[in-house]
Amino acid sequence: MASRQPRRLLKPALYLSLAAAGAGGVLYISYRPRTLPGSDPASVPLPGYNPGGFFRPPRFPQVKTREEQIADLKRSGGAQNEGGSIGGLGNLLGAFRSQDEGATPASSASSTTKSDEEEPYDLLVVGGGATGTGIALDAATRGLKVALVERDDFSSGTSSKSTKLVHGGVRYLEKAVWDLDYNQYKLVREALRERKYFLDTAPHLSMWLPIMLPIDKWWRAPYYWAGTKFYDILAGAENIESSYFLTKSKALDAFPMLKRDDLFGALVYYDGAHNDSRMNVSLAMTAALYGTTIVNHVEVTSLEKDASGKLIGAKMKDLVPERSGKKSKEFTVRAKGIVNATGPFTDSIRKMDDQKVSEIVAPSSGAHIVLPGYYSPANMGLIDPSTSDGRVIFFLPWQGNTIAGTTDAPTEITANPIAGEAEIDWILSEIRHYLSPSINVRRGDVLSAWSGIRPLVRDPKAKNTESLVRNHLVDISDSGLLTCAGGKWTTYRQMAEETVDEAIKQFQLTPGPVTNIPSLSGTETIDDGATLDGTCQTHQVKLIGAHGYSKTLFINLIQHFGVETDVARHLTESYGDRAWTVAALAAPSEMRFPVRGVRISPLYPFIDGEVRYAVRHEYAQTAVDVLARRTRLAFLNSQAALDALPGVIDLMAEELKWDSHRKDREWKDTVQFLESMGLPKSKLGATRKDVESGKTSRFADDVEYKLYSRHDRPADELESDREGNPVMSKDSPVNK
Repeated sequence: MASRQPRRLLKPALYLSLAAAGAGGVLYISYRPRTLPGSDPASVPLPGYNPGGFFRPPRFPQVKTREEQIADLKRSGGAQNEGGSIGGLGNLLGAFRSQDEGATPASSASSTTKSDEEEPYDLLVVGGGATGTGIALDAATRGLKVALVERDDFSSGTSSKSTKLVHGGVRYLEKAVWDLDYNQYKLVREALRERKYFLDTAPHLSMWLPIMLPIDKWWRAPYYWAGTKFYDILAGAENIESSYFLTKSKALDAFPMLKRDDLFGALVYYDGAHNDSRMNVSLAMTAALYGTTIVNHVEVTSLEKDASGKLIGAKMKDLVPERSGKKSKEFTVRAKGIVNATGPFTDSIRKMDDQKVSEIVAPSSGAHIVLPGYYSPANMGLIDPSTSDGRVIFFLPWQGNTIAGTTDAPTEITANPIAGEAEIDWILSEIRHYLSPSINVRRGDVLSAWSGIRPLVRDPKAKNTESLVRNHLVDISDSGLLTCAGGKWTTYRQMAEETVDEAIKQFQLTPGPVTNIPSLSGTETIDDGATLDGTCQTHQVKLIGAHGYSKTLFINLIQHFGVETDVARHLTESYGDRAWTVAALAAPSEMRFPVRGVRISPLYPFIDGEVRYAVRHEYAQTAVDVLARRTRLAFLNSQAALDALPGVIDLMAEELKWDSHRKDREWKDTVQFLESMGLPKSKLGATRKDVESGKTSRFADDVEYKLYSRHDRPADELESDREGNPVMSKDSPVNK
């Protein structure tokens, strides 16, 4: 009997030990020491002073000029661009496709000889969004000779109109669990892995963002807690911060704008956020430094085929001269493979290849609105998982303002879609449901509104061609047009990797090591940690600006250039270590402080040096390029962008030698574009004189005032403001 007693205790003790070990493991995983991306010191030393005591600025490598890039494109066309015929092009097909395995592959543009430059490109990428520039960078870092052309500007389409999140997708995870959908699960797992790569390679352009999920009923708490913890576990080693629960009082302290009624508490989980168009431009410029011939505002007009019907190149033309009233001639670019990465416009390129091909893009519009920053905490977002029609809506801090969205509805494909009033009203209505009743959510608080087109795709080879692909599609036509479509910002790198893998296979390309690696950091140190041996290394290749970035870099900028604190923070978080160059291009302020940096809008930290940098170093060619994609002023506040337009046009005219005709063209085109950013219709006919005289700050009538004004009329001021207020005139209604 005595021997049985220990045996009885052994099993409970074992269970207790296992439970304790499991709980300890969960606690360790949740609270283990972690390093947040971007919190590390810069991977290269800060600029210093020479023995004479003079500051020694970083010496960053320069991309080729736009004119040099176009000349490189034309050289690949050989005799055709000198008046030759297509015959010579067709005869070279054999040389394209029977590359000797022992041949030395191209490395970077800086190491190619003149004869190399006249050879056809390995890949011609059409489309300069996230997918296209990601493909170009991947291929270039595998030692391939790459060209990329974009009809408008880098990130001019869907890639600049995202929700600004870098996320796995908690809603996709919920669908995966309830529908037992393994493909959805794979999509979430892949996105969580890519999220970590995203933040590692561009820490200055991306950050971790806590997102609150309000809970209205106590019994929902375990459900949401399990969901967010599963999200954490799926991220595994790629996760940074663990989700946690907040009581009602703590939730209101973290997010004071929340409605108190029916609030039980909240769960907070972590995802990434980023500056989408600046990320896109950085991808393009990094690819250019790795040897890609990359040009915006160049339109592909037709695809070229040989006698057997295989693609061997494309005809295109530069659209910039036409903006100045000049003619632009078509020229031919030869390539062994052509990649279609044009997002919503995928089918237009596919029909250039084959007029009879069935369309695969099912466009869906996603509208967003931007509200003042006081609508949300500076470092906390919010998700409403159950809106009135079952959709999910995000409410996120971004660039000092607040983004709310998005909608999801079928749409037509247009270059600059406009967010409709019905979509704006729906978003405002949903916001009112979870914000405090004391906050009057008004239409006039909408600073800008835009709509992006999601290029959802159908698989043309699937039996059921009506069903949409869950993530993205890589497809090749009979003539050799390789199409990559669908997907989302977070997985752009994975999409690019799969596309380049397929291109190497289909076009018999020979990747190889990059022997002349550009010094992106401005030092002699090769500090990427990436071995460019011909395999995909984009998960380790840091983007331009990342090497010298740290969270304290803005202090060095203030101390050296005398720029304002918010300007310095903005520059380092938008340009990374290239903020040294941007600040150096800023004009003196003629004041004691700030010493440098003339703001293009008094409301935001964008300065004149950014306009000069965009033109000289980022291929900006139009005022819209600067206001919408290099800075984000048009997305943040359409009226402020209109007010800043005269100054931006003057700065660009000085850099690009525009005449009065071109300046007028820029004015008209930019005002028209601002309509797609939510500029009131009454402002669309505004002239430069109207803006400079302040006429555009006034509203046409009472209806427009109520619709767009951010403040009450003087007659609606509080009683305490009436007496002795120097702002009020004797005739003001408040004095009667």
